[in-house]
Amino acid sequence: MAQDPKRTSPPDHSGGDDARDLYDELTDDLLYDPAVGRSTMMGYPCVRLAGQFLASYDDKSGCLVVKLPSERVAELVKTGTGDHFAPAGKVFREWVAIATIDRRLWQTLLAEAVAFARGTLTDKR
Repeated sequence: MAQDPKRTSPPDHSGGDDARDLYDELTDDLLYDPAVGRSTMMGYPCVRLAGQFLASYDDKSGCLVVKLPSERVAELVKTGTGDHFAPAGKVFREWVAIATIDRRLWQTLLAEAVAFARGTLTDKR
């Protein structure tokens, strides 16, 4: 079985492993909340809040993928900060893919995703 060389070589600061390491580090910080846990979504690592997906990491593209209100997704796409998340060509209107590896941006968007997920829990009561 051939191994993915990106996963077996040390980080080279070109994305790839660095992005995954940052995703793991930042999502580890969310696990202080017992309602947040790790899972998978479409085969990718993700985190959930009370069972609801809130963020994922796309190993193929090296992107952080977060669930946000559709208006916020549109804003991030319009400014060029993110791209529509569209696996297999189907656009998910409340999901955005962030290719730029930026700790502060990713922290902010993960916090927004947690707040959005909490809001949807409250709305369902």
